[in-house]
Amino acid sequence: MRLIALAAALLAPLFTILAAPTLAEDRWMTVPHPPAMPAATTTGKAPVNGIEMYYATYGAGDPILLIHGGLGNADIWSNQVADLMKDHLVIVADSRGHGRSTRTAEPFGYDLMSSDYLALLDYLKVDKVDLVGWSDGGIIGLDIAMKHPERLKHLFAQAANITTDGVDPGVGTNAVFGSYIDWMGQVYRQISPTPDQYDAFVAQISNMWATQPNWTDAEVGKITVPTAIVLGDHDEAITRAHTDHMAKVIPGAELVILKEASHFAMLQAPEDYTAAIRAFIAK
Repeated sequence: MRLIALAAALLAPLFTILAAPTLAEDRWMTVPHPPAMPAATTTGKAPVNGIEMYYATYGAGDPILLIHGGLGNADIWSNQVADLMKDHLVIVADSRGHGRSTRTAEPFGYDLMSSDYLALLDYLKVDKVDLVGWSDGGIIGLDIAMKHPERLKHLFAQAANITTDGVDPGVGTNAVFGSYIDWMGQVYRQISPTPDQYDAFVAQISNMWATQPNWTDAEVGKITVPTAIVLGDHDEAITRAHTDHMAKVIPGAELVILKEASHFAMLQAPEDYTAAIRAFIAK
């Protein structure tokens, strides 16, 4: 999620109307709601960096951490969890201020959010993971890959950016993206420990999106973790040119383009998305 997208927030009801059923013939034109999460092995709230961070684990095996995007929550991943838990320990969480996790008055930053997830892994006594990150989750993954590569086996970063100019300026008026914002606002009010503070939460995280991420090519060029840079071929928020650039400047990065999918590919094409994860982390 990015600041430009939040311009759509006040118009979200209109966007929902515009994203009418007549658009449903193309799967990238809707944001399907995921099924319920499978039964978790463990759930809880980890005390990390002054917040209570909601987490859940599923299955057993090599650990894989799934990090959702801005305004979202862990339940976005239910399709992927149901598959990956068959042979992996799958870890999901709600980022600070999102979903069931609390927040503080401390300014949001990708370095802070990365430290939250690293502290969660420490809390769970997990040393190293395959990391799948979507949007803000992908940016968090890149931050960890740069600063703590010893914690990652692979990084699958979908719809991420390394500078704010990677955001498509058209996202602010995109109907599909607006429908996601509207949906996440509703979910926040249902599950957040501070259900009446959605506007304050959005304002707080918007301060981060205004200027972050802002990494140089030299910084991301130091990444040594095997990395997949992933984008839906109809992504509304991140430009293809920026994605191609990221794949070029990260040494050995693999460019993965998900067909007939947008920013919300894990919901629109769940089987294809999970297959792409499996193919990459198996390398």
